[in-house]
Amino acid sequence: MSKPLILVSNDDGITAKGIRVLVSIMKKIGDVIVVAPDSPQSGMGHAITIGETLRLEEEEIFEGVKAFKSSGTPADCVKLAKHYVMKDRSPDLIVSGINHGSNTSISVLYSGTMSAAIEGAMEGYPSIGFSLCDFSSKADFSHVEKWVEKIARQVLENGMPKGVALNVNFPPKQNEEIKGIKICRQAEAKWQEEFSERFDPNGRKYLWLAGNFVNFDKGEDNDEWAIANNFVSIVPCQYDLTAHHAISQIHKDWDWEKLKK
Repeated sequence: MSKPLILVSNDDGITAKGIRVLVSIMKKIGDVIVVAPDSPQSGMGHAITIGETLRLEEEEIFEGVKAFKSSGTPADCVKLAKHYVMKDRSPDLIVSGINHGSNTSISVLYSGTMSAAIEGAMEGYPSIGFSLCDFSSKADFSHVEKWVEKIARQVLENGMPKGVALNVNFPPKQNEEIKGIKICRQAEAKWQEEFSERFDPNGRKYLWLAGNFVNFDKGEDNDEWAIANNFVSIVPCQYDLTAHHAISQIHKDWDWEKLKK
């Protein structure tokens, strides 16, 4: 029986510690191919490269694994993998990460990690984005390895609903073991942002984005609560951004006679 084919990508770049950990876990499960950015691409969202050159080079960086670095975004990497690197082969699973930092709540919209997973779901493949809520480049991933493997195996064995990717976040390593897994909704939270004025060595002004994360959500069924209480959070995400619940409300509230004039 042939092993499942697993595509690995990320947004922290092909040399990041998180992707090394993810590749080592996926090697236990199947045959692995890596296509990842050649440099950090955090916060790129679902950006793709249009009107500029895309470069792709093979890298001998993971033992026994065919790997490529790309000048493109995480979404570019999945596209390149499907249409160029893998050609006539189709992955059984696409995994992205393990990201250095949280992708809970509203951060999923900005996440390069999740854009790779969402791109995979758009192409019809079971896809997962993994993130550790620790921004340190030296973050300890040892406590999440068994959970990554368990979740990946579950997806391979049971499949995924069409058009859905999993957004999986892990709490940082603590003195106690992770309590378990919670299937969650995205918390109602956001960044309250501001731009500070700064000056470069030549005296020219530039702006630097800063801000504080504010959680308005008091529920116990969301990803922020799960992480705060030392659970793994799993949020099923979709690329259909239609606010389905609002369609009937808009039909009801709008003055359609005025729109006819």
